[in-house]
Amino acid sequence: MPRAAAPPLILGNEPGSFPHSVLAERHPAIIRQVREAFPYGPDLHRGLDALLAACADGVIAPLPDDAHDRDRWRVWDLDAHVGRSWFDVPWLWSESYFYRRLLDAVGYFGPGPWQGIDPFRPFKLAELEAPETDAELAALDALEDLPVEEQDRALLHGSLWGNRADLGFRLSDAEAEQRAAVPGLVADDSERLWALVPQAGVNTTVGTGSRAGTGRGTGTGPGTGTLCLVADNAGRELVPDLLLAAHLLAHRRCGRVVLHVKPYPYYVSDATTADVVDAVRKLAAARGVAAAHGRRLWQAMADGSLTVRAHPFSAAPLPYARMPDDLWAEFAAATLTIVKGDLNYRRLVGDSRWAPTTPFTEVTAYFPGPVAALRTLKSDVVTGLDADTEAALVAAEGQNWRTGGTHALIQVRE
Repeated sequence: MPRAAAPPLILGNEPGSFPHSVLAERHPAIIRQVREAFPYGPDLHRGLDALLAACADGVIAPLPDDAHDRDRWRVWDLDAHVGRSWFDVPWLWSESYFYRRLLDAVGYFGPGPWQGIDPFRPFKLAELEAPETDAELAALDALEDLPVEEQDRALLHGSLWGNRADLGFRLSDAEAEQRAAVPGLVADDSERLWALVPQAGVNTTVGTGSRAGTGRGTGTGPGTGTLCLVADNAGRELVPDLLLAAHLLAHRRCGRVVLHVKPYPYYVSDATTADVVDAVRKLAAARGVAAAHGRRLWQAMADGSLTVRAHPFSAAPLPYARMPDDLWAEFAAATLTIVKGDLNYRRLVGDSRWAPTTPFTEVTAYFPGPVAALRTLKSDVVTGLDADTEAALVAAEGQNWRTGGTHALIQVRE
């Protein structure tokens, strides 16, 4: 199936729009919070002040000549955007480059004493140690005696709604966590998802692909395939993602899980390898069923049935339609790729002004294998809704349903 022609990319230059508020309000707030989170010295304070001024009134500057990833960012369209306003380039690109420059400002890439120090780590750890996290882990004990199908549903929805636990989102919307989630989903392909990762003893086929086309191949059946899970946030979202992975492995719905995380701190709370280790340790140190899951995950990482992958493209300012060949091959070989969260959804479908009724299957036709999106809605981009659902949402909430974090979706393209 050919991919749907994309409408214009979303920019941040429309006053009053959600993208404009992120660039004009959220990014300065993040700079101030990072500045207060660590006892940075005068040089780093000057770097943060310079980034704050550039975000408000300046233009996009190039990376330093000695930046380790300068050539990579030039491939990622840096030269085309240098000298332009942060508000006048694609919003996805502008956001991603902001976090890259923030890491420069705090000395993350070194050399120096702050090299490798995650500027968002205090926020991530505070969330991981919050009472709400402990309460969620304690609730796992009640799942053990339920039928497997009910455990499936509970853990899938835990992973989905865990996407509300987004530190960057809450910086610009302090009431987001308190608003009740609307019951039900705006799109729900969960049965199609489970059909792609059946229980042991149920035969199936899986899709494969090539860079040149969308041919399908034959899989090896349940309990032996690879599931790719493209993670979003650390802390209270990553924990239910890991629990879902542990459940899929324990019930032989796949033989291996590859967890894709960010190669460096990104979008405040996006998960890195260090965050995965923190989350597994949190589980292992808990009580009851959570501790057992933590031990299983630790062993799964040790024996390779759970693999962490931090590909450079995971922090690229580009849609997945432009992924490099090695990442393409990984997704092509997977039984299923599950893409978590709002940012990854924007990268999956393209950060464009799609009509909400544009079929999800068309905008993801390029993807090399079966793909599922689990996402709570926190930005304008959405596809795959039926006309009645969109009309009801608009009638009830105007356009706020797109960005408030109170609606969610599960979409699948086989």
